[in-house]
Amino acid sequence: MRRALMLSVVLPWLVLAPPIVAQEVAPSTETAQPAILVADQVFITPERRLIAKGNVEAFQGDIRLQAKQIIFEQSSGTLQIEGPIRIDQSGEITILADAAEMDRDLLNGLLTGARMVFQQQLQLASLQMTRVGGRYTQLYKTSVTSCHVCDDGKPPLWQIRAERVIHDQVEQQLYFESAQVRVLDVPVFYFPAVRLPDPTLKRTSGFLVPSTRTTSNLGTGVKIPYFFTLGDHRDLTLTPYVSSGTRTLGARYRQAFRHGEIEFEGAHTRDDLQPGDNRGYLFATGRFDLPRDFQLEFDIKTVSDDAYIADYSLPDLDRLRSEITLTRADRDSLLSAALINFKTLRDSEDQDLIPSTIGEIYFQKRYFPSSIGGETRLTLEAHGHNRTADLEGNQTTANGRDQGRLTADLDWRRNWRLSHGLELEWQVGAAVDGFTTYDDSYYSEHSSRITPRSALTLRLPMSKTDTSGATQLLEPIVQLGWSNVHGKDAAQDESNFVEFDQGNLLALSRFPAADAREDGLSLAYGVNWARYASTGWQAYATVGQVLRQDADTRFTKSSGLGGTSSAILLAGQLKFNDGIALTARGLLNNSMNFSKAEVRGDWYSDQIALSGSYLWLGTDPEENRNQETSEIWFDGSYEVSANWKASANLRYDISDARATRAGLGLAYSNECVTVDLSVNRRYTSTTSVDPSTDFGFSISMNGFSVNNGSKQYRRSCRHS
Repeated sequence: MRRALMLSVVLPWLVLAPPIVAQEVAPSTETAQPAILVADQVFITPERRLIAKGNVEAFQGDIRLQAKQIIFEQSSGTLQIEGPIRIDQSGEITILADAAEMDRDLLNGLLTGARMVFQQQLQLASLQMTRVGGRYTQLYKTSVTSCHVCDDGKPPLWQIRAERVIHDQVEQQLYFESAQVRVLDVPVFYFPAVRLPDPTLKRTSGFLVPSTRTTSNLGTGVKIPYFFTLGDHRDLTLTPYVSSGTRTLGARYRQAFRHGEIEFEGAHTRDDLQPGDNRGYLFATGRFDLPRDFQLEFDIKTVSDDAYIADYSLPDLDRLRSEITLTRADRDSLLSAALINFKTLRDSEDQDLIPSTIGEIYFQKRYFPSSIGGETRLTLEAHGHNRTADLEGNQTTANGRDQGRLTADLDWRRNWRLSHGLELEWQVGAAVDGFTTYDDSYYSEHSSRITPRSALTLRLPMSKTDTSGATQLLEPIVQLGWSNVHGKDAAQDESNFVEFDQGNLLALSRFPAADAREDGLSLAYGVNWARYASTGWQAYATVGQVLRQDADTRFTKSSGLGGTSSAILLAGQLKFNDGIALTARGLLNNSMNFSKAEVRGDWYSDQIALSGSYLWLGTDPEENRNQETSEIWFDGSYEVSANWKASANLRYDISDARATRAGLGLAYSNECVTVDLSVNRRYTSTTSVDPSTDFGFSISMNGFSVNNGSKQYRRSCRHS
C-alpha cells in the first residue's frame, strides 16, 4: 500500500521555488504552500537521511516530480535523485533525466542524461544539465529539435547541435553557443552564437520567418522581417525586401490602447521598374471607443503610383477608398458622419473627373407614438462631393461638377393582422431634398423638391409540416405604391448604378441614394418560399416583379427596372448539412433573356474549402460596358493528407476566352517544419501594369516560429 505524507514540517526543503520557470518576486510573509510526497516507502535512517523509494511523486503548486528514489542528506542539504526522473510544470515544460544531485531548494544542481521539452514539442537533449541560481539551466553537448525522434538511429529532419545551451527562465530565452543547423544530420549553417525565444514566450524581439519571392518583373529576392516589441501594447515589424530589381523596406506598426487600436502598414521602394522614382504605399486602420457610446474609425489607403499595388502583390484593388467615420447606434437611433476620399487606379478613369472627396452625415430616429400606433422614422441627411477639375460640362459630357445635398425624411408605418392570417402594412411618408450644384452648365445652381409617398402591402405567410418532418413556408406579397416628385431635376451623381434584388423589391425608390427618386404609381408583387428538411438541408426562393404606370428612363438597360414592367427577379439558395451551399440570382427580361445572372457555390469541410462564382452581365453603354461580361472566379484548398495541402485560384474571362489571374499553392506541415510553395500569374495588362508571374517560397522550423493556427500532425515511429 502506498502512503502519503504531508511534509511541510518534516521536509521543509520541498517547499521550493519552481524548478522550471523561476520568477523574481519580492519576499512574501505568507506561509508557503506545503509539499506532498507520495511513495511506496518513506523512512528516516539513524544517520538522519530521509529516503523515499518506489514510485516516488512530489507535488508542490503546479510542480510534479516523479522519480525512482529520493534521498535527502540533512547534513549537506543535498538531494540524491535516482531516475528515471520527470519534472512537469503547468503542462508547459518537462525535464527528463537519468539521475540528479541538487540542493534542497532545487535552485542549483546537476542532472545527467537530461532532456528538456517545451509544450510537448521542442526538445533539448543533452549529456549533462546544470541548474544555476534557480534561473539558468545550462545544457552541454545539446541537440535541439521539434521533430519526432525514433529509436531506429535515423536523424530528425532538422536539428540544432550546440556545445552549450543556456535557458534563462526569467527572460524566457535560449542562448546557443557554437551552433550548427543540420538537415538530415548534414550541417547547413554555423552560428558562433545565436539567441532564440523559448516557445513559452508570447512576444519578443527577433527575426521572423524569412521568405523568397521571384517575379518576372523584379527577379528573385528575399524578405527578412524583424519584429520589435515596444512594450506590452506596441510593436514594429521591419521587412527588408531585396532582389535584383528592387530595394524595398516594408514596415508595420501596431498599438493597442485602453479603448482602441491602430495599425499602420507601408513600404518605401526604389526599383528598376520606375528608375529614379521613390515608390511606396501606406495603409492605416484604427478604431476607438469614445465617451457617450461614440465610435471613431479610420481606414486610409494611399500609393505612390497606379502600378505599385499590382507590382508588389498587394490586395487586388482598382480604387482606393479612404475614410474616417464617427458613429453612435442604439436601439432607436443612428448617427453617422463620414469623410471619404477615392483614388482611382483604372486607366479608363480620370482622377480629376470622379467625385474624389465625399462628406456625409446621417441621422435616423425611431418613435413609437401611442396615439396612432405603429412606428415613425425621422431621417436627416447631408451629403457633399467634390471633383478636383473645374471644367464645366452639360448633362452628358464629362465635367468637374460639385454637388451638395440636404435631405429630411419623415416616415410612418403600421402593421395589422387580419383574418385568415393576412397581414396588412400601411406606409406614409414625405421627403424634402435641397441641392446646390457648381461647375455645371445644365443644372441649376440651387434646386429643391418634395416627394410625398404611400404604400399598402399585403402578405399571407403560410407554413406546413409534412409527414417527413420538413417545414415549408410560403408567403405571397403584393404592394401598391405611389410617390409624386415635385420640383426641379438635380444631377444624378450618387445613383448611377442600380441593383434590383430582394432587398429593394418593395422599396418605393430603388435608387441607392436620395439624389434620385422614383415617381408615379407602381405595383410590386412576389412570393417567398422556404423549406427546412428534418435531415438538415434548407432551400429558399424569391420571385418578384415591379409594374409601374410610367416608364423611368433613368434606369439603365441592364438594371432590370426599365420600361413599365421590370425584369422578373429570380433568387434562391440551397444549403446542405455537409457544408455545401449554392446561391443564385438573376434578372429575366421581357424577351426571356437574362440581363444579369450570378451563381455562387461554397463547400467547406474538414478537408475541403471551395468557393466559386459565375457572373454574366449584358451589354450596357450607360454602365460603361460595351460588350457582354462573363467571368468565373474560383478559390479552393484541399488537404491531400495529414501533412499535405494543395490550393488553387482562378479568374477566367469567358467573353475573351482567357484567364485574368491564376495561382497554385502547395504546403507541407508536420510537427517540426512548415513549407509553403506558391505561384501566381496575372495575365492582364494596362498602360501602367504589365503581366507578371510571382513565385513564393517559405520554410519555418516549428517550435520556434509563431503558431500559424493550422492543425499539426505528429508522425509516429514504425516498428518492424
